[in-house]
Amino acid sequence: MLPHAADDISRDGKSLILAYDHGLEHGPVDFEPNPDTADPERIFELATHEAVTSLAVQKGLAEAYYPDYEDEVNLLLKLNGTSNLWMGEPNSAVNCTAEYAAGLGADAVGFTIYGGSNHEIEMAEEFREAQEGAREHDMAVVMWSYPRGQGLRNDGSPDVISYGARLGLELGADVVKVKYPGSAEAMGDAVEMAGPADVVMSGGTMRDDKAFLRNVSNAIDAGATGIAVGRNVFQRDEPERILDALEAVIFQEADPAEALAIAESDD
Repeated sequence: MLPHAADDISRDGKSLILAYDHGLEHGPVDFEPNPDTADPERIFELATHEAVTSLAVQKGLAEAYYPDYEDEVNLLLKLNGTSNLWMGEPNSAVNCTAEYAAGLGADAVGFTIYGGSNHEIEMAEEFREAQEGAREHDMAVVMWSYPRGQGLRNDGSPDVISYGARLGLELGADVVKVKYPGSAEAMGDAVEMAGPADVVMSGGTMRDDKAFLRNVSNAIDAGATGIAVGRNVFQRDEPERILDALEAVIFQEADPAEALAIAESDD
């Protein structure tokens, strides 16, 4: 990793990545709880919220919508991704190059690695090309590090998540996105394994406000620099409200109850 490489997608060393690659990765089912968010325009508008430090999308959405938001939104272009229709061993198609991302005005690139998959070797080689291409254009590199595949019995175990964090450091990511391993202590282990690379927690499936914010708070206390979140924002009826609360937890290190009170007062 390069020192300060992630500055363009962070604020005061902390980050809130609004992830919206779900239309490809999960399909329309993810928009059913809040149908308005099937319209990418709604998410680009959300990304102008003060708490959001970057927006992660695939190239088609960036081409169609980013030109209207380039002055308000930091673009994190996801270079690979595969539909949920794919039923084989975990893999991810490369849909875009770092050079193409730079041409679109991206501030950073994102890339998924499924450590432990039968396709890990080819994915690591594809990541190398993306990482080195990003370096040529001074863009940060964010790794979605999700160990999974036939060789893993429990891809959510703390040891496996820490290994995923270490993969990010070893392969040259500036920021590593990992699942929440279940406790602040386990998250601290993942942060330690990532060394100087920033660690952000995956938002995961939607949970109630208090449980979600408590996990985020625990992750921050353990040394994580923020969160990469999609469904826990855009599936809510009032996504701006949870963004207000996340801003308080991540950037002000407020207690979740205090953060919710702040969000309610902003309504």
